[in-house]
Amino acid sequence: MKSFLLNDMKARPLVPGGEVKFVHSEHMTVSYWHFEADAEIPGHAHPHEQIVNLLEGTLEFTVNGEMDVFHAPAAIVIPSNMNHSGKTLTECTIIDVFYPMREDFAKLDG
Repeated sequence: MKSFLLNDMKARPLVPGGEVKFVHSEHMTVSYWHFEADAEIPGHAHPHEQIVNLLEGTLEFTVNGEMDVFHAPAAIVIPSNMNHSGKTLTECTIIDVFYPMREDFAKLDG
């Protein structure tokens, strides 16, 4: 069994206005985000399925050209290879779940 004490983990800046902590299993990645208000999440796509769990705040989010505003609590399912982007309208706390594991994020953890 692996365990992680999230309060003891150091958050890393990954996008301007956003800090993240990662937990990886053999098949999944979970990212714990804290965003300042007005942080931009640049448009991108990846082969991983993703579920965005908005725990606190308000998020403007676009998936495949369709924009909506989400107020916590909310969950957004993003299919594989779907372009998506966002902007935090307030300070936000988000947990992202990725399947399969994000090897690019795992490399950041060494």
